[in-house]
Amino acid sequence: MKGLKVLACVAGFTACGLEAGQAEVVDAVVHQQGAGTYRFDVTLRHADTGWDHYANRWDVLGPDGEVLGTRILHHPHVNEQPFTRSLSGVRIPAHVNQVWIRASDSVHGDSEQLYPLTLEQK
Repeated sequence: MKGLKVLACVAGFTACGLEAGQAEVVDAVVHQQGAGTYRFDVTLRHADTGWDHYANRWDVLGPDGEVLGTRILHHPHVNEQPFTRSLSGVRIPAHVNQVWIRASDSVHGDSEQLYPLTLEQK
């Protein structure tokens, strides 16, 4: 009987780790750096629990879903929520005037949420 209780606790702990849900983009700002080149400042929120479950990436997506830029997040941000990270030098084709930011985490993968951004051409 003790073995079953321990197993139930371990199963409950694993399920609790999934409660963190998907990573969420809560804000994003785009700055044109040069002709066709942009910097993105993206703020994410995720209930990082440590190395087993954390926000690990965000992408800049074009109109057809193509990945135009990726910011890898190399470690958990357990005590820093929400947090902002930047990506410079993202080349966006001249005909594209809107992009979307998509977050990802190490358990759920790509978030279903897409955060739209309109690009201002100078």
